[in-house]
Amino acid sequence: MKQKKTLLTVIAILVLFLGVYLADQTLDSYKMRILNLCAIYVVLGLSMNLINGFTGLFSLGHAGFMAVGAYTTAILTMPDVVKGQNFFMVPMMKPLDTMHVPFFLALLIGGIFAGIVGYLIGAPALRLRGDYLAIATLGFAEIIRVVFTNMQSVTNGALGLKSIPESSNIWWTFGVATVTVLFIGSLINSSYGRAFKAIREDEIAAESMGISLFKHKVLAFTIGAFFAGVGGGLLGSLLGTIDPLMFRFFLTFNILLIIILGGMGSITGTIISAFIITIGGEALRFLDESMTIGNLVIPGISGLRMVVFSALLMIVVLFFNRGIMGTNEFTWDRLFVKFGKKPLAKGGSK
Repeated sequence: MKQKKTLLTVIAILVLFLGVYLADQTLDSYKMRILNLCAIYVVLGLSMNLINGFTGLFSLGHAGFMAVGAYTTAILTMPDVVKGQNFFMVPMMKPLDTMHVPFFLALLIGGIFAGIVGYLIGAPALRLRGDYLAIATLGFAEIIRVVFTNMQSVTNGALGLKSIPESSNIWWTFGVATVTVLFIGSLINSSYGRAFKAIREDEIAAESMGISLFKHKVLAFTIGAFFAGVGGGLLGSLLGTIDPLMFRFFLTFNILLIIILGGMGSITGTIISAFIITIGGEALRFLDESMTIGNLVIPGISGLRMVVFSALLMIVVLFFNRGIMGTNEFTWDRLFVKFGKKPLAKGGSK
């Protein structure tokens, strides 16, 4: 029954935040930083999966939306004194030099601005398809980065912003990740989500069934951009410093890697993959340093961990060519069936 599923979901969320509380009390700052990055990459991965996985659009402009959210959140949360210290070459534009809002409101505004930029980019670009759309969105993301590099009175140009208030913590990151999962999950299971999947499978058939391709593509693109902006704001606040070089194509590639490894069109796969890639990349960091095995000293090779990590990812993709989860999802019904109980479907007793 729906009520039982809702109760189980609430219990799962409570257990999650109990785990967050225990982690907050016991783990050191390094491990907490990795957990925060895992949660942020869940937000970013789901925002990109909504566009690329569920709607079937090949977009490579995610770094641009993240930049909009990161800079907006940073500018709105930085104290006046810190702004003066950052903008020592060119004074900051008024009234931004004295503007200050709470972190939650700054995150929301950053996401809204990113969504607006996503709409402005998506309206013309989404008339393209496939590789042409990928090239167009990649170009728009690069334009955003170059504009931020040259808007010195707003973004401090190539120098970037430093001493950003580190408002992001494990409660913020996992809280936003939970809200993102619940929102994207509800959206995908709604009539809009079914329209997104229909467009992904066959645009001509979807249009013949009365689905407005342009409306639903722009909607998915705008919502994805909004959550990318929120994720960018969390990332900037966590790191405490941002600059235009952070938001190059490599950042988009990392997020694309998460959704491909987890499964294009799978919320569960994106969550699993975000944790695997973030923790795996850190776990292999010892390969960059010299190692001593008995009397043998093996010198460290810079970048070796990424070579090994990439090779491991290639092996996974070869054996799971649709990702870890494909288009499958974790559901309470699937869990009950696995343990030999009746699913919580209508008419079931459990």
